[in-house]
Amino acid sequence: MIFIFVHNMEKYIVSARKYRPTTFDEVVGQQHVANTLKNALSTNHVAHAYLFTGPRGVGKTTCARILAKVLNCQSPLDKHTACNECESCKSFNGNATFNILELDAASNNSVDHIRALTDQVRFLPQSGKYKVFIIDEVHMLSQAAFNAFLKTLEEPPAHAIFILATTEKHKLLPTILSRCQIFDFKRITQQDIALNLESICRKESISYDKDALFVIAEKADGAMRDALSILDKVISSVDNQTITYKDVVKNLNLLDYDYFFRIVDSMLIEDLSAVLLLFNEISRNGFEGSVFINGLSEHLRQLMLAKDIETIQLLEASEHLKNRYADQAKLTRLDFILSALSIANQCDINYQKANNKQLHIEISLSKMCYLGRLLDLSQIGDPKKKVNTEADLASLQKKMPQTSTKSTENLSTTDSPVSLNKEKIESSDPSKGQKPPSEHVLQKTPNPITIPEIPGFIPKIKSLNELKAEVVTEIKTQKENVREISIELVINILSTYTENHTSPFISSRLKLIKPVLETNKLSLFVPTEGHEETVRQELALIEQIRGLSSKDNFEIQIISDKNLFPDYEEAQPVKILTNKEKFDLFHEKNPLVNKLVDILSLKLDAE
Repeated sequence: MIFIFVHNMEKYIVSARKYRPTTFDEVVGQQHVANTLKNALSTNHVAHAYLFTGPRGVGKTTCARILAKVLNCQSPLDKHTACNECESCKSFNGNATFNILELDAASNNSVDHIRALTDQVRFLPQSGKYKVFIIDEVHMLSQAAFNAFLKTLEEPPAHAIFILATTEKHKLLPTILSRCQIFDFKRITQQDIALNLESICRKESISYDKDALFVIAEKADGAMRDALSILDKVISSVDNQTITYKDVVKNLNLLDYDYFFRIVDSMLIEDLSAVLLLFNEISRNGFEGSVFINGLSEHLRQLMLAKDIETIQLLEASEHLKNRYADQAKLTRLDFILSALSIANQCDINYQKANNKQLHIEISLSKMCYLGRLLDLSQIGDPKKKVNTEADLASLQKKMPQTSTKSTENLSTTDSPVSLNKEKIESSDPSKGQKPPSEHVLQKTPNPITIPEIPGFIPKIKSLNELKAEVVTEIKTQKENVREISIELVINILSTYTENHTSPFISSRLKLIKPVLETNKLSLFVPTEGHEETVRQELALIEQIRGLSSKDNFEIQIISDKNLFPDYEEAQPVKILTNKEKFDLFHEKNPLVNKLVDILSLKLDAE
């Protein structure tokens, strides 16, 4: 005799099923759908066919089940909430109802399946008012199945209601769409997902970090079901029923946003070594370069949004993280953020083409690290920006390393270049005649420089006037080195560009260009509008010609004028002959072709 002992253990239910909404008020992030359905139930304006469409995991099937349950409830509360006490509600909760049929169109997509469905439509419900048919992934039905379903969907019996759900509405026939009330479900916001996760954690007596829940919400990409699945995975990985940010980052193998804060801080003080070391650490942790550069771009975007109090609300993050973005944004210039974003974007575009991908990213990081100097120098001597040259030179002189008698021993171990600059900004008092530095400028604190004690050695420090004279001389030299444009130079560039072009068709058109040079204008004449469009698309050629002139108001125009090209003839399209026309040409050249046709009993194809 064999005895079998069964251990009576409570079965584990995943959060996506355990906390699935049972009323319209519990639905998260789809209030526009829930309110419309509640009003329809309250006013008894229930349609015979609904189509719920939207991304996965946002509540389409859940709302369909809630609607079906309320429709058959014998005593609904407020006409739109099931009572959970009547026979219909109890059978629904126990998955034993025969009035609600769910069909997966992905595996039941043939004509026979639809015919079996339409046969069931004719039968009255066993109890309750309606027989509800929920068809999930309805876009998977075949063309023939759609056609067999049309008539039933358009004129069903009074007791039948169809609820269709799909993630790809564009694949449905217009005849199906016209027979349904369509509800578009949207992605659930990170804020709503995080709040729902907080509620579930409290019910499960789980301690949590808000930043950790926001990371889960971000990873879910608008799908509540995915967020609950990730939450279950993270809970299973921790031992003390406490979810921290580090646990989530480690479990999901995500790149910690703290890296990006540290990288930007190092860039602001031009500490390239720290930036490269951080990137090397990220690479050793197994993260691809594309993941890093996309994460850095997203971080720079967050800083751009945090620069303005109006756009900071667009940040989908916890309050703690928003404050960190706001603090770093105050110390970061907007032109630095925009220029760094541009560099990161170009790095991302060319990443797959690069042979040495690590070097490709390191070059981009080096450019970002020294953007501050480039942006400052670009404003000197530019009349369009109306920048005071002396003020710019004074600012540059402040950034130059100076001799310092302050010993590093006086610095606290917690003092960093960033914190020192914050104190410098806060300590400036305009009332005492001290002009505070711009809140967007973060200067690198120079290391103390030790002057060698050599007899007769005096370190030479350039004065402000000397620096100004050097900059003015450099600008003047650059202007003198620019060649004045001439018609010979233009013709030379046109000839070289045409010879090196890889397309014979475009080269033949570029050879017809006739340049005419005036004082501040260069006219490129071509015979037709087609030639004109071809020249306009050769942007590299236009830029080469434009670089010959140092004048800001120099203009290049492309004009089509057929009168300047009397010998030019437009190529005529080749006429395609039919078989009959080809035969007639053969017959003209040799009349014996007819005799050959008769001997061989050939028949001429009309085409």
